Amino acid sequence: MLKKIRRRVKIIATKPFKKPRKPPQQQAPSNPPSPPQETTMSPPLHHRKQPNQPFLFPKVQSTILPDPSAFFSPHLLSTPLPTNSFFQNFVLKNGDQPEYIHPYMIKSSLSSVSVCYPSVFSSPAFFYQVFILDLTVSVLNNPDPNSKHVISSFNDLSVTLDLPSSNLRFFLVRGSPFVTFAATNGVEIVISTIHAILECVPNSSGTKYTIKLNNNQTWVLYASSPIKLSNDINKITSSAFSGVIRLAVVPNCQYEEVLDRFSSCYPVSGDALFTKPFSLEYKWEKKGWGDLLMLAHPLHVKLLEMNGSVTVLEDFKYKSVDGDLVGVVGNSWELKTDPVSVTWHSTKGVKEESYDEICTALRKDVEDLNSTTIGTTSSYFYGKLVARAARFALIAEEVCYPDVIPAIKKFLKDTIDPWLNGTFGDNGFLYDGKWGGILTKQGSTDSGADFGFGLYNDHHYHLGYFLYGIAVLAKIDPAWGRKFKPQAYTLMADFMNLGRRENSNYPRLRCFDLWKLHSWAGGLTEFADGRNQESTSEALNGYYSAALMGLAYGDTHLVAIGSTLSAMEIQSAQTWWHVREGDKLYPEEFTRENKVVGVLWSTKRDSGLWFAPPDWKECRLGIQLLPLLPISEVLFSDVEFTKELVGWTLPALAREGVGEGWKGFVYALEGIYDKHAALEKIRNLNGYDDGNSLTNLLWWIHSKDEEEEGFHGRSCWYNHYCH
Repeated sequence: MLKKIRRRVKIIATKPFKKPRKPPQQQAPSNPPSPPQETTMSPPLHHRKQPNQPFLFPKVQSTILPDPSAFFSPHLLSTPLPTNSFFQNFVLKNGDQPEYIHPYMIKSSLSSVSVCYPSVFSSPAFFYQVFILDLTVSVLNNPDPNSKHVISSFNDLSVTLDLPSSNLRFFLVRGSPFVTFAATNGVEIVISTIHAILECVPNSSGTKYTIKLNNNQTWVLYASSPIKLSNDINKITSSAFSGVIRLAVVPNCQYEEVLDRFSSCYPVSGDALFTKPFSLEYKWEKKGWGDLLMLAHPLHVKLLEMNGSVTVLEDFKYKSVDGDLVGVVGNSWELKTDPVSVTWHSTKGVKEESYDEICTALRKDVEDLNSTTIGTTSSYFYGKLVARAARFALIAEEVCYPDVIPAIKKFLKDTIDPWLNGTFGDNGFLYDGKWGGILTKQGSTDSGADFGFGLYNDHHYHLGYFLYGIAVLAKIDPAWGRKFKPQAYTLMADFMNLGRRENSNYPRLRCFDLWKLHSWAGGLTEFADGRNQESTSEALNGYYSAALMGLAYGDTHLVAIGSTLSAMEIQSAQTWWHVREGDKLYPEEFTRENKVVGVLWSTKRDSGLWFAPPDWKECRLGIQLLPLLPISEVLFSDVEFTKELVGWTLPALAREGVGEGWKGFVYALEGIYDKHAALEKIRNLNGYDDGNSLTNLLWWIHSKDEEEEGFHGRSCWYNHYCH
């Protein structure tokens, strides 16, 4: 996160993240875009096998995981597959639940693809996008109308969905205002709707049709060559056609001219490239001619580098549950986030006059450490206990009390070693080769065990806690760190692998969404509302802990990646989870009643939690703060918002049965702006969250100034490197 005044980190990452690839060369044909030559995607190129094979936990055949071969093309099955992807519903159960591929909700079912430009239903407790069958694309005389779709290709920003029996291929690229598909073999295309068709009017060349529906929607259809359409009340049918079709809703009549102008250039895939710290570059493979028009969500707009290669169309907007999507013209984008420094200790240090109080609590907490009395075998709760103890070591360093570190080191070894060497017994880490990832012994046979870890749920949460303990233990005992480095790196790679190689053991960035710029936690479970994530702070802990592990091992590349993902997770949390007074991003009635989102879904915002109702506000605050770390100060750097949030939460503490652990997190945030009041409340607590302690709360309060001004990145050791 930040630097401690007396322990400034002096590592500068000079290793590039990845050499940027040259964009594909484009030629401007004299005719409109033509369809692809192939009907199936080519398999990826093979890469040379690495001489040193990375460590893998023992292999397991899970009894609960779905079969990926039902929807993924055979050539993809030899590589690790995504488990928290924006298109995950397309490959689960029947594959017929919608996914949100901005700005449209897309549903594939029975050899057809349905497109919806969603409206929003809102209430004070939640709001969500409503899916209806605005347009459904299929073909006449399909020889196998009940056949399933096939995922033939996927990238960071796109997925290619084939309907083999229909001879249709959909290039579903996130942020495209057009839905683009290619038809081959002269099929007769059918576009049906649940609405009444009022008009279907062609232009003079027959390459564009304007379609007006009785729900006040207007759509435009563009064809790469002349096409003849006929319609009745709710169905449009084409003559035999081979070529590319593009569909777009027209939210405002003035937008039609813009859509016309950019209709001839279409993306077929998109990648996100880490080229330097705190920077992300989007590159699309495109076909046709002209410039590429895409849509940016509010955080994109904030981070977009205006370097002359892009043009923002501020008056070209599509509605979204994530806020207005704004038009951006450009073949590639560069996004730059505010840098944050990842360090072991607090930003400003702890004042010496508070050492005695912290050391007294620390001595007691360390005396109570006993690995033989731990009553849980859950990877989540066990990981929290490991990370809790690791905090004691770093706090001991910060308050100059090394006497307790040997006991902490022993506890960390006693708790971590069995998970890494396979001797834990009742649980442990295993490797699944079907999807490509780490499972737990309990999770491999029980979908409810370890909070769904066996279905790839919450991996960045559970493993993040273990990585924190591993990073600290490797720091204070380098010999141990060297011994268990292969296991440490395989835990990290499970959710932070950047590679795309066919011989990778893990998918690329299992949880982190490179378009939304935050993580998802839902795993291989079908949800009508798409992916979801509850705790942004636990997601942040995963990337922060990986960066700390990079510091412990002298791996500047890992420090840079972990720091960059941490910065993006923070900015996403502040954009979409933190609800500020007067903010226009969300519906007014939801903003008025809420200061923080409970669970954020692809197409929904909910004030409830998985484990608590909306009125348990202390839980909502706490789950967006825990675990309490140095980097938490950056997450809650907006002091005015923090005051709003705490003021909104405090009345809930009067409710009967409120847990002391949750009170501790509320008081911790209160300490950002009222140190003395919070300190007295913390001293009177008689219990703490299982991942927290009196020592950690006292450290937090005593590392704050009398009046915090918030963190603005001024002490980031990457500042001069990036800017």
